[in-house]
Amino acid sequence: MKKYIVTVNGVRYEVEVEEAAAGTASAPAAPAIQTAPAARAAAPAPKPAQSAPAAGAGTAGSNKITAPMPGTIVKIAVNTGSTVKRGDVLCLLEAMKMENEICAPQDGVVASVNVAQGASVGTGELIMTLA
Repeated sequence: MKKYIVTVNGVRYEVEVEEAAAGTASAPAAPAIQTAPAARAAAPAPKPAQSAPAAGAGTAGSNKITAPMPGTIVKIAVNTGSTVKRGDVLCLLEAMKMENEICAPQDGVVASVNVAQGASVGTGELIMTLA
């Protein structure tokens, strides 16, 4: 068996590669053991329960704004009733340690805000609606 150290995106991994004899097929080996820093290997701490969205929040608007990827809502920049123009930032979604701006696809009025700051969302989950 040969050991290699591979660096991917700044994280070092130690992998072992087994040499197979010529002409023999082998089943897939067990997954490689990762020797990443302890901070990255630890599971994330559970988050406290989130408060429900503001009263009156619903699915009233005709244009639904959904999460493009799973992540956490770190900031909500608008309120129900706010007038927005195309390209205005509606909220910030943190995914993979990067903040992504969720922008208005058209001019309109925020009809509902369906998430609270700090809430976890999945891909396609409704964030807010515009009328």
